[in-house]
Amino acid sequence: MNPHLLYVEDDETLAFVTKDNLELQNYDITHCLDGEEAFDTFKKGDFDLCILDVMLPKMDGFELAKHIRKLDSEIPIIFLTAKSLKEDKIHGLKLGGDDYITKPFSIEELILKIEVFLKRSKFSSPLTNTVIKIGNYAFDYNNLSLAFEEEVKSLTQREADLLLFLTKKANHVVKRGVILEAIWGEDDYFLGRSLDVFISRLRKYLKKDESIKLENIHGVGFRLKIVE
Repeated sequence: MNPHLLYVEDDETLAFVTKDNLELQNYDITHCLDGEEAFDTFKKGDFDLCILDVMLPKMDGFELAKHIRKLDSEIPIIFLTAKSLKEDKIHGLKLGGDDYITKPFSIEELILKIEVFLKRSKFSSPLTNTVIKIGNYAFDYNNLSLAFEEEVKSLTQREADLLLFLTKKANHVVKRGVILEAIWGEDDYFLGRSLDVFISRLRKYLKKDESIKLENIHGVGFRLKIVE
């Protein structure tokens, strides 16, 4: 079965070209022209990844992402945006987006990002088959969940990837560039700001256990410190 992608773009010319190219890569594409139509379609369908333009009629991409996240906390969301302001990109990530591409973009870049997310999900072999103990938390990478006692937090794919990476290097300082290359595939300023957003999320998720500290090593990187 081919991966099923929800693609939301109101520019019909761009959408036609992008959809055609993605279908040539053996993706099944459902295309919507506005946010309201897209959300109705999402509720009725079974999708593996969402590609959302930010500037949409009726409901913009950010609002659409919030609604999608309420129904599915795990599905990867890639934003397409004509806005280059870092504040807009950070805002999208805080709403639950996993990545963004600034217009104009190349089809090759979009396909690469899609492949990265799908390889980290059910279309490839899992990176780990066990539930990992992080202090008093139980981290289930395969099911994208982080449990503390009876409370279970659903993670996005990128949150889980980052937490897995830091857990494997627990109690060691990991340089920012190393994390960005491993999780995002490249190291640049905007991705560094994205990393800060995800670190803040993980720090919030892990705050119930005082033996765990996700430390910012100024000018160097981060350390997931676990006191045994």
